[in-house]
Amino acid sequence: MTTHAPQAAQSVTLPTSLDEAVAALTAMPAAVPVAGGTDLMAAVNKGRLRPAGLVGLGRINEIRGWQYQDGHALLGAGLTHARMGRPDFAALIPALAASARAAGPPQIRNAGTLGGNIATAAPTGDALPVLAALEADLVIAGPGGARREIPVSHLLAGREMLGPAELIGFVRVPLLHAPQVFLKVTGRTGPGRASASVAVVLDPARRGVRCAVGAIAPMPLRPLEAERWIASLIDWDGDRGLAPEALAAFGEYVAAACIPDPQGDEQLPPAILHLRRTVAALARRALGRALS
Repeated sequence: MTTHAPQAAQSVTLPTSLDEAVAALTAMPAAVPVAGGTDLMAAVNKGRLRPAGLVGLGRINEIRGWQYQDGHALLGAGLTHARMGRPDFAALIPALAASARAAGPPQIRNAGTLGGNIATAAPTGDALPVLAALEADLVIAGPGGARREIPVSHLLAGREMLGPAELIGFVRVPLLHAPQVFLKVTGRTGPGRASASVAVVLDPARRGVRCAVGAIAPMPLRPLEAERWIASLIDWDGDRGLAPEALAAFGEYVAAACIPDPQGDEQLPPAILHLRRTVAALARRALGRALS
């Protein structure tokens, strides 16, 4: 009986600035950037990844905090889930803080980062539906000090990809100063990977409702027609309350848009039908909490 340990990376670089990290990736295209390593090291340990080198991002202070910029919050990609879950951040972007607190056990929240959640783009990433509902943008750092912005939804959908030696530097999130809710269900008790999640964000300035459903598809889904329909029913100048029947109808609208009925006489399998009911319940509750 023999065992084969994962081959160690040949080199490890620890830059102290975003541009230094980009330069390191330019010099060694086969190297892999790593921040918290919660997904990367799991892939290495399981033998799915053999990086020729690692570029550690943990010493880059400029991406570990946030700042205000033209009505937006510019969030560093190195923000950990634990940091985003604190009360001061929750006052800024409540739904993102809620998703960070639900991201897993303490050891995952202390290590995992916002940028890693986006770059990995796992369907169960808790921050992803929130960022989709907030219509966040990514600030991408490239060679030669270049910076460009792309919508986070474009990256998650594969419409725009990171180029060679590019890194997610920051996430630009609009500050809506309005209720936001994130809810998820897992397959077991306690923190775990979502089997379905929903983010609902109110945008009173535009008299709009934004909703994104996560974990049930390769990328977060936006039920745009359901958003427009429910926004037309809300009294934005009054108490913004809705009847229970309207909330229930919104949940069903969202669920049917994300998990449509099959064509013809086919029926949804029981497991998928249960998932659709779960999404409907999450959307109904999330909107109800946001409006209350």
